[in-house]
Amino acid sequence: MDMVAIAVFAGIFVLVSVLGFVASRWRAGDLNNLDEWGLGGRGFGTVVTWFLLGGDLYTAYTFIAIPALVYGKGALGFFALPYTLIAFMFCFMVFPRFLTVSRQHGFVTASDYVRRRFESPTLALLVALTGILAIMPYIALQLVGIEVVIGGLGVHGHWPLVIAFTILAAYTYTSGLRAPALIAVVKDILIYIVVIAAVVYIPYKMGGYGKIIAAVPQEKLLLKPGQGFAYATLALGSAVALFLYPHSVTGLLSASSTRVVKRNMALLPAYSLLLALIAMLGYMALASGVATNPAYATGFKLYREEFCVPALFLHWFPSWFSGLAFGTIAIGALVPAAVMSIAAANLFTRNVYKEYFHPNCSIKRETDIAKAVSLVVKFGALLFIVLLPKNYAVQTQLLGGIWVMQTLPAVILSLYVPWLRSGALIAGLLAGLAVGTWMAWSQNFTAVFPLAVGGSKLVGYSAVYALGVNVLVVFVGSAVMALAGQQRVGVDLVTDVPEEA
Repeated sequence: MDMVAIAVFAGIFVLVSVLGFVASRWRAGDLNNLDEWGLGGRGFGTVVTWFLLGGDLYTAYTFIAIPALVYGKGALGFFALPYTLIAFMFCFMVFPRFLTVSRQHGFVTASDYVRRRFESPTLALLVALTGILAIMPYIALQLVGIEVVIGGLGVHGHWPLVIAFTILAAYTYTSGLRAPALIAVVKDILIYIVVIAAVVYIPYKMGGYGKIIAAVPQEKLLLKPGQGFAYATLALGSAVALFLYPHSVTGLLSASSTRVVKRNMALLPAYSLLLALIAMLGYMALASGVATNPAYATGFKLYREEFCVPALFLHWFPSWFSGLAFGTIAIGALVPAAVMSIAAANLFTRNVYKEYFHPNCSIKRETDIAKAVSLVVKFGALLFIVLLPKNYAVQTQLLGGIWVMQTLPAVILSLYVPWLRSGALIAGLLAGLAVGTWMAWSQNFTAVFPLAVGGSKLVGYSAVYALGVNVLVVFVGSAVMALAGQQRVGVDLVTDVPEEA
């Protein structure tokens, strides 16, 4: 154990824990109201939203997994760069309309919108359950990120995770979305400091980027034959799915106006530059040979490629800076885990509990249920990591990306296509879920599927193929229902919607 690094790590964790509890008094509001507890009062401006969305989308597992993917798979790991840029453009074009409708009608979740748009409790329930199932393994992956960096400190076992998530559960229960929003400011500043220091200092010690690239095996610098379509579909599919996740929707709905969302989509590509630098850590780990260093053998044995970033920091930096870096990564898990648990709680409370168990519950009762569910979600994710092998979290998170993408027709296409039918959307969603799950299972839970086209196989992201089936069923089914004379049920929520709200 490196006691200096542990002390710095613990100091950072104590700091953000204090901020989490203090956040209940920040931007005063009635935290017995779900709008205040679960959406921060819908009043976050450009700066707070920028930090919140950045902290929400760029997680601890991003910091660990992207370099690990580059370390293990090479150039394919850089799909994360175009994917974020496409995601921000997609959100800029689509979500201001969704935000305007949600603010006008008081929607807290995407399922609230679907319920009112189609007057279909069944479709809304399916969208809600899909979101909850997709987000649970995502929370578990944040635990994986914390576990890896704590392992870098020489501390093994699950007890540090139990302590961390108990404190997280306490201040999230108390402060709601205000806690991750305030902590995200500290987290993002620290991440920029750590990453910039790493991408300047490590290349300086290694003789420059030219020597780093020269030391990387040639096959990991370029895409392999046949990987081009996989790269493109991974980037496109991940971009479309990103803002369909419940925690992304929660972050967007907390913004004070559509102008704030648009400004953030213009500013957030700054994080893509940061992500490119983070990805380069994978090449630095390859070039520095940390995997063959006996000092890090235990870490690589326990955590495999994911240990390349902790090993890199331990190898090149003094103990105090390694502790700072690992503490920063841990904060990068706490922020999104908090938002994800709040988002899952909002979905359950609004679209399961209130819809099916207590339609006339009071505002305070609604918020109390959401707070309780947020605790259950966190400790459910903790049990997932403690009781099951780590690869289960990775596999189910892959499925989560496939699943959440299938909600696109109901949540996004319905904003622009007025003649969609709820029955066709239900059939399309179920078809997409079934096809995507089968594709992932058949390939031993890898992200891509070799689709037979003519005499060749087109290897692409399973979620994109599944969404193609989904959209086909939705459009054909809606057209057939319309031709058969079935009346469209629902409310056109986007008629005469003002541009700003």
